[in-house]
Amino acid sequence: MMVAQEKLVFAAPAFCLGIVIEGEVLAKLDFLPPQKESAGASPLAREVIRQLRAWLADAKFAFDLPLKAQGTNFQRRVWAQIAAIPPGQTRTYGELAQVLNTGPRAVGQACGANPVPIVVPCHRVIAAKGRLGGFAHHGGGFLLEVKRWLLAHEQGG
Repeated sequence: MMVAQEKLVFAAPAFCLGIVIEGEVLAKLDFLPPQKESAGASPLAREVIRQLRAWLADAKFAFDLPLKAQGTNFQRRVWAQIAAIPPGQTRTYGELAQVLNTGPRAVGQACGANPVPIVVPCHRVIAAKGRLGGFAHHGGGFLLEVKRWLLAHEQGG
């Protein structure tokens, strides 16, 4: 059975988000360079946009969206730990690895595989000694600038 898929673009101040909705769940958020926003037609698409706007207005906003069940058991454990990091705070890959009884590299790989960044705030995971580390499997460029923006947004800046 084919699940209906809806795609739209949400514009934030420093980037855009490509949003993929499958049926009645949010399946994916992708960081995109700035571009024209496109509206969604479904009630869930409108709710995703409403919650993203609320988060832009207040970085402490708590998302409440139906998410597609995906990822390995290990990835879901990492994502649960990430989701528990309060806004404005960070944890290192090593700190999460210690909690999960694994290595920092494995945590980093799971962070990079996160299908719904911002909702599951993987930008709150940084490298040791306050370094940013990577973001979405990238060590620099546009996505690292997005991570900087996300962290600054949560610090009120």
